[in-house]
Amino acid sequence: MRCIVEFERSNYRLQQCLTFHVQPMSSYTVYNEKFHNKLIENPLAEIFPQLPKKKYAVIYADPPWHYNGKMQFDRSGTLKENPDWTRDIFISSAAFKYPTLPTKELKKLRVNDITEQDALLFMWSTNPHLEQAISLGAAWGFEYKTVAFVWNKLNHNPGQYTLSYCELCLLFKKGRIPQPRGARNIKQLVEAPRSEHSQKPYEVGERITKMFPTQSKIELFACSSREGWDSWGLEEFLSSQSNNGDIFSMK
Repeated sequence: MRCIVEFERSNYRLQQCLTFHVQPMSSYTVYNEKFHNKLIENPLAEIFPQLPKKKYAVIYADPPWHYNGKMQFDRSGTLKENPDWTRDIFISSAAFKYPTLPTKELKKLRVNDITEQDALLFMWSTNPHLEQAISLGAAWGFEYKTVAFVWNKLNHNPGQYTLSYCELCLLFKKGRIPQPRGARNIKQLVEAPRSEHSQKPYEVGERITKMFPTQSKIELFACSSREGWDSWGLEEFLSSQSNNGDIFSMK
């Protein structure tokens, strides 16, 4: 009887091993050295173009924060590209989606040179980068004032401590608030689902326009062009239409 039990146990283990090896490709199996190599620290000058030789009263920026190779679980790889994978999670990083920059490289960007004497900076910051964001604003010639917008993504990201639903757009000031001002009843909370990786709600730029409709405005690290704004960033993320504004990009 004991021999029969041992045989059944061994047979069960063998079946488990065979089952493991014949499973369809898992998302983990594609995480290899090729993807790991994407986590290099990119130098600013080799990735992004020179800033325009113009002056702006409103700067809207979404810096490509560097995570030092930290991974997170992301379902997008299986939902869109590989629906037959057995696992519905994928080890991911911001560096897989676009070139990221360390804070020391972001500080080299001479944003102060393209701003008016009185100017505002609206800057997106991920929650782990709040300290770096405030120091970056100072390096660009601005003083941190408040949180301009809170984006509720309506779906959480995994977090080390709590599940993360929100992302903050910080507000910095240089000199005085640009005049004349527009709408004074703009709400801080923005509720919109996530779309493409790192792409922010279009509504936020529209709200800024209502707040400062006559001022010169530019979006840094832009993913798309916006009517009446200049756009600066990577060419692959910007459309060919300037929408009454200039586009400054590098391939």
